[in-house]
Amino acid sequence: YMVLLYFISSEERHLRANDREFNLSFKYANNAIKTSKYNVFTFLPLNLFEQFQRLANAYFVFLLILLLIPQISSLSWFTTVVPLLLVLSITLAKDLSDDITRHKNDKHVNNREVEVLIDGELKSEKWMNVQVGDIVKLENNEFVTADLLLLSSSEPLNLIYIETAELDGLVSKHVNVNMNLFILLYISGEVRCEPPNNRLDKFTGTLTLRGETFALDNERILLRGCTLRNTEWCFGLVVFGGPDTKLMQNSGKSIFKRTSIDRLMNVLVIFIFGFLAFLCTILSIGNGIWEYQEGNSFITFLPRADGANASLSAFLTFWSYVIILNTVVPISLYVSVEILRLGNSYFIDWDCKMYHVKSNTPAQARTTTLNEELGQIKYIFSDKTGTLTQNIMTFNRCSINGKSYGKSSKKKVDFSWNSLADPKFCFHDHKLVEAVKSGSPEVQAFFRLLALCHTVMPEEKTEGELFYQAQSPDEGALVTAARNFGFVFRSRTPETISLVEMGVPTTYELLAVLDFNNVRKRMSVIVRSPEGKLTLYCKGADTIIYERLHPSTSKLMEVTTEHLNEYAGEGLRTLALAYKDLDEDEFEKWKERHHEASTTLEDREAKLDTIYEEIEKDLLLLGASAVEDKLQDGVPQTIEQLAKADIKIWVLTGDKQETAENIGYSCNMLREEMKEIFIVASNTAEEVREELVKKMSPESGDEPPIEKSRLLGKKSQVVEDEKVDGEYGLVINGHSLAFALQKDVHLELLRTACMCQTVICCRVTPLQKAQVVELVKKHKKVVTLAIGDGANDVSMIKTAHIGVGISGQEGMQAVLSSDFSFAQFRYLQRLLLVHGRWSYLRMCKFLRYFFYKNFTFTFVHFWYGFFCGFSAQTVYDEWFITLYNLVYAALPVIGLSLFDQDVNDRWSFQYPQLYAPGQLNQYFSKMAFARILLHSCYSSLVLFFIPWAAMCDTVRDDGKDIADYQSFALLAQTCLLIAVSVQLGLDTYYWTAVNQFFLWGSLSVYFAVTFTMYSNGMYLIFTSSFPFIGTARNSLNQPNVWLTIFLTTILCILPVVAKRFLFIQLKPTINDKVRHEVRQAKAVPPPPPRKFPRRRISTRRSGYAFSHARGYGDLVTSGRFLRIPVKSRPALFPHTDTPVADSTPQTYRTIFEEAQSP
Repeated sequence: YMVLLYFISSEERHLRANDREFNLSFKYANNAIKTSKYNVFTFLPLNLFEQFQRLANAYFVFLLILLLIPQISSLSWFTTVVPLLLVLSITLAKDLSDDITRHKNDKHVNNREVEVLIDGELKSEKWMNVQVGDIVKLENNEFVTADLLLLSSSEPLNLIYIETAELDGLVSKHVNVNMNLFILLYISGEVRCEPPNNRLDKFTGTLTLRGETFALDNERILLRGCTLRNTEWCFGLVVFGGPDTKLMQNSGKSIFKRTSIDRLMNVLVIFIFGFLAFLCTILSIGNGIWEYQEGNSFITFLPRADGANASLSAFLTFWSYVIILNTVVPISLYVSVEILRLGNSYFIDWDCKMYHVKSNTPAQARTTTLNEELGQIKYIFSDKTGTLTQNIMTFNRCSINGKSYGKSSKKKVDFSWNSLADPKFCFHDHKLVEAVKSGSPEVQAFFRLLALCHTVMPEEKTEGELFYQAQSPDEGALVTAARNFGFVFRSRTPETISLVEMGVPTTYELLAVLDFNNVRKRMSVIVRSPEGKLTLYCKGADTIIYERLHPSTSKLMEVTTEHLNEYAGEGLRTLALAYKDLDEDEFEKWKERHHEASTTLEDREAKLDTIYEEIEKDLLLLGASAVEDKLQDGVPQTIEQLAKADIKIWVLTGDKQETAENIGYSCNMLREEMKEIFIVASNTAEEVREELVKKMSPESGDEPPIEKSRLLGKKSQVVEDEKVDGEYGLVINGHSLAFALQKDVHLELLRTACMCQTVICCRVTPLQKAQVVELVKKHKKVVTLAIGDGANDVSMIKTAHIGVGISGQEGMQAVLSSDFSFAQFRYLQRLLLVHGRWSYLRMCKFLRYFFYKNFTFTFVHFWYGFFCGFSAQTVYDEWFITLYNLVYAALPVIGLSLFDQDVNDRWSFQYPQLYAPGQLNQYFSKMAFARILLHSCYSSLVLFFIPWAAMCDTVRDDGKDIADYQSFALLAQTCLLIAVSVQLGLDTYYWTAVNQFFLWGSLSVYFAVTFTMYSNGMYLIFTSSFPFIGTARNSLNQPNVWLTIFLTTILCILPVVAKRFLFIQLKPTINDKVRHEVRQAKAVPPPPPRKFPRRRISTRRSGYAFSHARGYGDLVTSGRFLRIPVKSRPALFPHTDTPVADSTPQTYRTIFEEAQSP
């Protein structure tokens, strides 16, 4: 074994079937997985290490160290330790809970059992004990244990049906296996393959059996994360186990997204540290001056240490004030922010109005750190198929031999004559059925092509009950149409296709599948009929098919083109259909060349495309099909609402230009009243540049207005907004977009696109979608959102600031990669205009109030320094300092930030203009922070000097002096707490019982704790910790103390009330106007009537949009079939008598520019 090991490269894996001793010598990872981060011994040190990497936590540890130095310690240890421990404990508890869940999941998975072939017998083993090289047996509906090489199957055609949703978001897949592999490998079989990697679509290896070597590829590998479906049993050889499996290799960290408020907070925290150092420097200088001028007078009863002087005193005082003024860096801020974000995420999850009854799909906030960013979106990048449309296709129209069918009539076609017809299929043109029944050769050839030229997989559970599983909904609709018109696709094998043609079973020999890809934009099949006739059937985009037609079909092309234009005007997706009879000798020669190209190792796809071109020529046109992909409910109204909120929507789709344009008109994105719609469809970079240079404003210059900046060594270019004269639209295809995204043209593209109200990019690849999003992110100071439903949308969803996935017909990969998900596009307006706007409003209010109360608290200390000889004495009781942020002022601000709303959801829909302040960062910015600083400075002046003036030389009613330090400290802290509580009340728009309880409860707790701590009992028990004995009862029973509190509170809030009154009267915001409308209204606005936009009829050509993925032709010919099991989910809300259970679409209110009284 050692000699063999020496020659094996570290870049490959070598294993023997059923030989554990040999395989263990390589020390491959076993099948146990570990997703948890900690264990019993590492949890505390590792978690604390992670927490202290946060700047705020590390800062407070630094403060704790300062407190241990007697010369500079100006506070008791508990003032810092208690808040720090509380914050660390909350985070510890959260992380512990999460990791315990991960441990339980790991234990559950690792202890699953599977049958393993050991010493010639099947024995039950736990997953974690399975080793590389073991042969395992899986049964139906079991999870796949590890990455396996499939050996044998219970299916007659050696097929394995698996569900791969956990891997790639798709619903099903099929793998071909060789029944003999199991026996051969059990006797002697060695596998050499690639090392562990994260490529789900690639596997390279070789299998050595009795001296012969065979190639292994991805089609023979069954990956961990899949589920065996509709297959009784199968055997597999473990190739990769545990952490080496492709599922675990792909479980890396996702892209970490930060909100704009987070980024602003980082800048402000740096400023706060600088500001803290500035305040401490002033106070330390003051201490040095005071010690130099006045310090000698106090040496008698405050003797200095040896060597101490004014300079040393100033230096020590600096660090003492760093301790005292530490509240400008609030440690509880970060914990509070996480609580708020988590709460607002739950509101999204619990929103019944975003729950889709039909699919039993609730909205889900998959990320809890981006809520407030939803209230700042400026650009939305949307997929079309499945996002704006339903991705449920219906066969509506067709053109056969120059005659158009499908004109609507009131009476549906009766398909009862066809026992295999799909009862759900609807068609309204009786002439087409009559033509089929009468034996029209062209019509029958048309539907025969639809029944043969596809990669659909049939499933017949009971006799006559057919289910079709298609690569795309388009193919399913076309095959279903052929089924209903008498050409029923019944079954298939790798070599045959079985039809029932007008009641007669017919089997065609499948000789070749010329598969679809993005370059070909077509697919063909070559079949031999029972009579021995060879025919090539082809379907694809009309422009592609027309280039390959025989000249004799020119007249038919003209008529069919007219029909295609008509279908395109109705927004239908079209396909051209053609065929060609083949000569046997010609086909045999072509087949040899095809086999040679298909087995080559270099440029296989290019050579195959060339071979396909040879035979796909001189085709005869049969006609064209047209299917409808209907818009989802509420799409036009949602887009209208978002446009009113000044959100720009760009559609990035793989569809043809004409189809995308017509959907644009149907969605109200493109409108006839637009001043101009620019079409960019050039083939060179220079032509694209010329077409992009548009004059949309008299003030526009020749070059884009660019603002250059340099931050932390990084250069950035921001394209500034320009005023536009009118509304414009832009449509650009993928070929032109490739040139427009080049380095010397991309800013011109961005400038022109941003000046347009609507942008549609068609025929774009997934990479181009991500590039467009990145272009806007990089060169515009805006927040972006990408929304899609398919695997080809994942790249742009991950690139955008916010990614939204729609759980639709194209699997779950978009949802798995998203930050938020729901079932329908129309829910996007509720997510943004309601939840997003409220979250942004609440977060900004929270930050403004939090900084206000903390700066005010700290500035009082600063002013007191001038009256205590800059001695770093605290103005408040130390217990008040400890509990201020943790108890007295914590819950009221959290209540405000969880429940506050300026107007309810219906008013938010009626006035989408309320969304604009978030886009402009009006509620929280550097300027807003500066205003908070000034407001706090004023409030602190009032809160210090009014109580100081009131207490100076004051006596009690009984003549006893009360102007002592403890009474002043109690009065100052009471004034502070009441003033910030009243300020909170002024900031609250929406009062709930929770808000009231938190506010009044916190004040009650303050007085209860104060009287308790200042009682005789506490002093007698803990003399050194509670020195304020009797202060509360002696001070708070004096009328002048309460009068001072009242006066201080009034003076604190007076400027705020005056400013708000003047601004509402002289310069009201949109928020002020709408809230005034709400107060004037006697009731909430009634539900608006349903608005149905008229269908726009145009002459624009439409086109069939293929998916970006390669077709399933190789799988069809190799026998690797597709099958999707029928699954059902229990109803989330079982009651059918609730409004939520009503499946009728949401209604939307008509939007007017001017605010009107409802």
